[in-house]
Amino acid sequence: MKKPPFYFLLILVNLIPLLTGCGNSSGAIWEDTKTVGRYIQRKGKLLWRQDVDSRLLESPDEFSGPTDEEFIPLKDEDLKTQYTYLGIPQPKLSPGVQGSPIPSIDHFSTPSDALALLFQNVYFNTDEHILRKKKYYQSVNDIASYMKKHPNLFIFISGHCDERASEAYNLALGTRRANTIRNLLIKKGVNSNRIYTISFGKEMPLDPGHTTDSWAKNRRVEFKIFEKKVSEDPK
Repeated sequence: MKKPPFYFLLILVNLIPLLTGCGNSSGAIWEDTKTVGRYIQRKGKLLWRQDVDSRLLESPDEFSGPTDEEFIPLKDEDLKTQYTYLGIPQPKLSPGVQGSPIPSIDHFSTPSDALALLFQNVYFNTDEHILRKKKYYQSVNDIASYMKKHPNLFIFISGHCDERASEAYNLALGTRRANTIRNLLIKKGVNSNRIYTISFGKEMPLDPGHTTDSWAKNRRVEFKIFEKKVSEDPK
């Protein structure tokens, strides 16, 4: 016997509460579907044009889609706490403000000569702020040893990301990367008041390309230094 049209409608109505009661809401599923659709559409465009804008989505909660490396966004609480990290306070003296003996970041310089070998860039995996290579931990140890021998040396640690994801997301991730290095230096005995951090997110890439190799070069932390005269050292 052929069932009337309203019979199937009734089944659909009864299924709605079950679907909305699942861990992933229908809205979330719909958003995921839209994201995948945008990604597929972008891949098609790339076959015809190589200079497609890398930024697909504008919302801080969105990202540019799958890549060769798995891309896992930060949680909401990570974005809300991007300026506080592991309870270690920021320096007491603010750089660049009137009356401060510490100048703004523009007056910190890129290390040169022998110091350039010491203060080398540190690199991170996709979506990570934890160091994964032994040589980077050794580099941090060497920087800590040098700073403890030069108590008037101050550093600015800047966190950087690749072009993927939103501006807000990358600013948060860059902050975490810079603070990771800061915290490691503090644990090695460096005075926390001599270490400043800043995040540039994806705004200052080393490599402007749109390849996996380019992204790897841009996921980094950089160092700038400033050495005060002994007579200027505040008590």
